[in-house]
Amino acid sequence: MKWRLAMVGAAAAAAVLPLPAGFVERWYSNLVFPALQTLLTSASNLVPFALFDLLILTTIVWFVWRLVADIRARRARGNWRVAGRAALRLVTAAACFYLAFLAAWGLNYRRMPLEDRLAFNAVRVSPRAAREVALAAVDRANALYDAAHARDAAPLDTSALAHALAEAERELGNPHRARPARPKHTLLDPYFKAAGVDGMTDPYFLETFIASDLLPFEKPFVVGHEWAHLAGFADESEANFVGWLACVHGDAAAQYSGWLFLYSEIAGRLSRASRIEVGAHVGEGPRRDLRAVADRISRHLSPPVANAGWRVYDSYLKANRVEAGTASYSEVVRLVVGTTFDDNWAPQLRSAIRN
Repeated sequence: MKWRLAMVGAAAAAAVLPLPAGFVERWYSNLVFPALQTLLTSASNLVPFALFDLLILTTIVWFVWRLVADIRARRARGNWRVAGRAALRLVTAAACFYLAFLAAWGLNYRRMPLEDRLAFNAVRVSPRAAREVALAAVDRANALYDAAHARDAAPLDTSALAHALAEAERELGNPHRARPARPKHTLLDPYFKAAGVDGMTDPYFLETFIASDLLPFEKPFVVGHEWAHLAGFADESEANFVGWLACVHGDAAAQYSGWLFLYSEIAGRLSRASRIEVGAHVGEGPRRDLRAVADRISRHLSPPVANAGWRVYDSYLKANRVEAGTASYSEVVRLVVGTTFDDNWAPQLRSAIRN
């Protein structure tokens, strides 16, 4: 009983403990986490299936087994005692999972914001600037369409994307390079499709999961986004930024995937007039791809499942101190528009400006 109470108390303390962002950045995100990420992702890469699935199934089987044992002994213990033991076991398990989550990955939510590292100026974030970036994204997508689709039948070139991610991390001043994870499918795939989820990072074994129905030109960005999480960028807007940046430094397929994603994000933030104006520049090829993505999502989407899933995820993000919740996904537009880049779309850092 004492160890159970200790675990629950430790989890409660960890949830509210006000760790300074600078402390988390230096000692966890730049020291402890990179070593853990290399170890856990290297290990999970050795198996073709999702270890996260095995963890879920094992936990369910264990909990049911213990519950059945308690029910069989209810004559000696009484119904209320059986219910109490089951509830205590559930709370203890939740506390253990939460502590493991924080240790393996979750503390990255409390690190210093990427915005503080970039040469970012909120004054530059304006409708006009967003329109200009949207036009640039459209121009790049139009120019890359043919080259990107030349190898649709080929599998995703994860090696080239891994090199591109390393370049993005170097530009962002990350002292360590993330170990890329092999993209896997999961038993959660039916939920992914019903909820409109493209991918997920396993926060325990640090695996990368992608939806099985992703179109070839979607995969580079989705994988890049999840790998950005493995690089320690927990916030969704930051993972979008790093995933996009990795794609920009990748091959033609990756670049196209990144620019098409960015256009989609910015288009939703433009005024109606600007959206129509910029949309008129989209070539027929990228336009077909955008329709194909919408068709893919709507084919399996279940609004009740999607709404419930995103509400839960919104609560999860806010519980991990992401104030914008699921709205943080679209905050990538603000990051891109407000950051200074060179002619090759390499972001400038605040430290470089000071020097």
